[in-house]
Amino acid sequence: MRQVYLAATGQNRGKTTTSLGLFDLFLGRGLEAGFMKPVGQRTIIEDGVPADEDAVLMREVFGLTDPMPVMSPIHIPRGFTKAYINGEVVEDLGARVRSAHRALAERHEIALIEGTGHAGVGAVIGLSNAVVAAMLGAPAVIVSEGGVGRPIDEIVLNASLFAAHGVEVAGAIVNKVDLDAQPGLVRILERGLGLHGIPLLGVLPYRPILSNPTLGMVLEGVHGETLHPGPDLDRVIDGVAIGAMEPVHMLERIGAGTLVIVPGDRDDAILRLTAAHSAVGGGAALGLVLTGGYRPSQTVIDEIRWADLFATLVAEDTYEVASEIHDLLVKTHEADIEKIELIKALVAEHLDLDRILAVAR
Repeated sequence: MRQVYLAATGQNRGKTTTSLGLFDLFLGRGLEAGFMKPVGQRTIIEDGVPADEDAVLMREVFGLTDPMPVMSPIHIPRGFTKAYINGEVVEDLGARVRSAHRALAERHEIALIEGTGHAGVGAVIGLSNAVVAAMLGAPAVIVSEGGVGRPIDEIVLNASLFAAHGVEVAGAIVNKVDLDAQPGLVRILERGLGLHGIPLLGVLPYRPILSNPTLGMVLEGVHGETLHPGPDLDRVIDGVAIGAMEPVHMLERIGAGTLVIVPGDRDDAILRLTAAHSAVGGGAALGLVLTGGYRPSQTVIDEIRWADLFATLVAEDTYEVASEIHDLLVKTHEADIEKIELIKALVAEHLDLDRILAVAR
């Protein structure tokens, strides 16, 4: 069985995005492909058994039939690492991974193996990405995100750990690159990585729908009280603004896709936003996160609802809420049909499948 170990330089770099698109390319080429996430950190219960959510996503999107213990053999729930360090976990975890890998090999001609986080994640239980890739004999492809110095530095750092475990680093993919603003960046990245003997296998362009949360995700992430859901919780936000200045100046800095974080007692700012939103037909701000636990008067709430503007009330202060939204991990779900189709199209256009198949071992 040929295989590729898809790693990353950290969390939220686009590894799941790449997995979805690359696996679709495997199937489109007529390959009997299987998927495996040896070690998972985000566990859900699927069909009565624990499984990593990315393995569940791949099974749902592509209709895969391998048992969940094969696709997702190891999960790290809360408290597991402490139990492992204290010697309370006596099972041979590596043996479970190898057993699942053998079962996958019996059914498929090529496997996409997705790692977890950077090369060292999992070391605490003896199963870092570098160790697992070496154990399975799989070459690594490392995914990083846009920029120049940062992705090259991160890729080289992660490649060194893989190399220390005897894992071939077959290449790198750089995600979230603004190709329109920096059309020459691909050549620079290719040359920069080439100085370290790492081939650039593709560059994926930045698209807001793949990187920014929807209003519904924000609502779930901040655990707020819904004052008004607005017309569409599936709308993707374009950016975030803090409503801490005079309303007239605030309006100069927001657009139709902006989520505005503002203290709930700033009636002046809230009413100026609702009035502007109504005046331009929904073109001023996408929604409001009202902070501090300050509940606006009923008159202000009525104005929010009349303007049909998304609004949620949270107890935390503005800084804390802004940090939560900034750190919000945007995951792809099987119901995100539009997003998944865009992912498939972007990967098909910007990754060289023949080069990736050539490095699969």
